[in-house]
Amino acid sequence: MNVSEFSLDVGGDRSLDVRVAGPEDGVVLVAHHGTPSTGRPFRPYVEAGAERGLRLVTYTRPGYAGSTRMVGRTVADCAADAARIADHLGADRFYTIGQSGGGPHALACAALLPDRVIACATTAGVGPFDADGLDFLSGMAKENIDELGAAVESAEALEEFLLIDAEKLRNATASDLSEALGGLVSPVDVAALTGEFAEHAMAMLHESISTGIAGWFDDDMAFVHPWGFDLADIRVPVTVWQGAQDRMVPFAHGEWLSAHVAGAKARLFEDEGHLSLILGSFPAILDDLMAVSGV
Repeated sequence: MNVSEFSLDVGGDRSLDVRVAGPEDGVVLVAHHGTPSTGRPFRPYVEAGAERGLRLVTYTRPGYAGSTRMVGRTVADCAADAARIADHLGADRFYTIGQSGGGPHALACAALLPDRVIACATTAGVGPFDADGLDFLSGMAKENIDELGAAVESAEALEEFLLIDAEKLRNATASDLSEALGGLVSPVDVAALTGEFAEHAMAMLHESISTGIAGWFDDDMAFVHPWGFDLADIRVPVTVWQGAQDRMVPFAHGEWLSAHVAGAKARLFEDEGHLSLILGSFPAILDDLMAVSGV
């Protein structure tokens, strides 16, 4: 897998870790990673994109690994970063996709960059914390309830929680990752966490906390505060993918987003989980993303 890695100056004394893979003349697909995670590309995803003429561009959000922290960032702030990455690559327009905690960030790009985003997909992505009609924490595993509950309580409570959790992840290996994640993974996700995918997931997690918990902390705080944009403003095609066996981001989030993002197409599955959904469906997600755009 040929991946170009570089640090990109995005202004404000900040830089972002960026990785680019796929055909140089391909249509850019900006991918937003989960929480905690980084923009480490997964070989089968790169290959699926390349087969469709897509240039997969992954970046690491501020505060994770080598990307400069942006204290107090909102979800909306990612749109300017995505635009600068696209500018650097000479891409006037691009697709965007977000997994889990990356979902809101992909939606931010769709809302705030309507002239540049061709189409957007969110997979197992969370809805807004204060959304009317969405019980944000209901159905989540205890680990996520405790984590996000700490974020609501105070910055100090969240920092204490994440420092303990990061230490557990730091000592985990690919072979015991399912055990380390505990109640966050349903049986279908445990089955997915094997082989190359488990190695990739563990490498991302280790990389995400390699320089501390700042990125993870800032993600969580951004999720439980106003996102900085209105979902009702989205005018580009959006597809919402969600599985009912998801213990990290409950099925209700996908249902709510499907109903409240203007014109969104729902791809809701009874038998998929948080990880199994994107692992098994990534080629179909790309096909769907390209088909709904009309490009």
